[in-house]
Amino acid sequence: MSTRRDYYEILGISKTASADDIKKAFRRKAKECHPDTNKHTEAEAQFKELGEAYEVLADSNKRQIYDTYGHDGLKGGGGGYQTQWDFADNFPDLGDVFASFFGGGGGGGRRRNGPQQGNDLRLDLSLDFMEAVFGVKKEIEFAHQEDCEPCQGSGAAAGSGPTVCTTCGGQGQVRQTAQTIIGHFTQVVTCPQCKGNGSMISNPCTSCQGQGRKPVETQRTITIPAGVDHGTRLRVSGEGDAGLKGGPPGDLYVVLQIKPHPVFKREGQHIFSQQKISYTTMALGGEIEVPGLEGTHKIKVHAGTENGHVFTIKNAGVPILNHANKRGDYYVEVQVEIPKHVGGEEKKLLQKLEELQSSKHAGKHASEKESGASFINKMKRPFASTSS
Repeated sequence: MSTRRDYYEILGISKTASADDIKKAFRRKAKECHPDTNKHTEAEAQFKELGEAYEVLADSNKRQIYDTYGHDGLKGGGGGYQTQWDFADNFPDLGDVFASFFGGGGGGGRRRNGPQQGNDLRLDLSLDFMEAVFGVKKEIEFAHQEDCEPCQGSGAAAGSGPTVCTTCGGQGQVRQTAQTIIGHFTQVVTCPQCKGNGSMISNPCTSCQGQGRKPVETQRTITIPAGVDHGTRLRVSGEGDAGLKGGPPGDLYVVLQIKPHPVFKREGQHIFSQQKISYTTMALGGEIEVPGLEGTHKIKVHAGTENGHVFTIKNAGVPILNHANKRGDYYVEVQVEIPKHVGGEEKKLLQKLEELQSSKHAGKHASEKESGASFINKMKRPFASTSS
């Protein structure tokens, strides 16, 4: 009888496990006992054992033989197991487990011999506060890659053209096989000769040095809509780098940076300001004018308005982006203005006011004192008549 461990036990699954369950269990276990991540002395042996178990149970025919006859049914061919796995075709998601065997990812190389879209670009643009509020047209300058005119983007000199890569046969990919502790492993990688392009340029264009594209300084006029805010990103379609081999160009993204305003502060579509008003207006009431985004606004201040009171002016804020007929609100906080220097008639009037307020408070206190004394005298009368 064989003393070897049961393959289902090695993977930690039941005998009724599905093919997907087997694959998931192998991936999990392989990461746990991989020799590069597990320094245990038996890790290498466990990893090899795990590979043998998976090689059998992942194959429906071998699994059926194993389920019927056990390990003895699989003997033959010189003993042991010579595994031949193609990660690119069968198990592309297991490349991270075996990456160390090849010095990089184990998945298939990316074929690049077809059209490729150009890169997207970013441009930061500074706007004044009012330009962001009401919108503006702006002239922008930026550099991007455009197709080289002399070679029409091919990268080859006039009269010549790209030739098929002899290393990969135009596929842009090659297969590499390595011997590991659990057998031979084959992976598909990017062709090192043509860098995945599938073709080579033996006579490159002297204008672009075979790149097919050249950096070009470009000017464009763009429209900034009303209501944009700090950090708003606008997409200018097709103004990124040119694509390769006939691929479409990328896009240009303009990121807006809004300068602060000396009077207004903004939160979303609402604006805020502070307005200094005289203490007499706060006390007596009146009408004041405050600056707004478009002209001035009149505000009626009621008598006895407290310092720090906030007035709301509806629909006087920033236009809502893409809804120019809708706007936020304008909030005005009033602050009492205390004069630093008081003299002449104004000083006399303030002193008179202080005297009036002092006498008013004194009269109030006297009245309260007299009222209290009168009440005590009334309480004394019954006791006075009794004592006599």
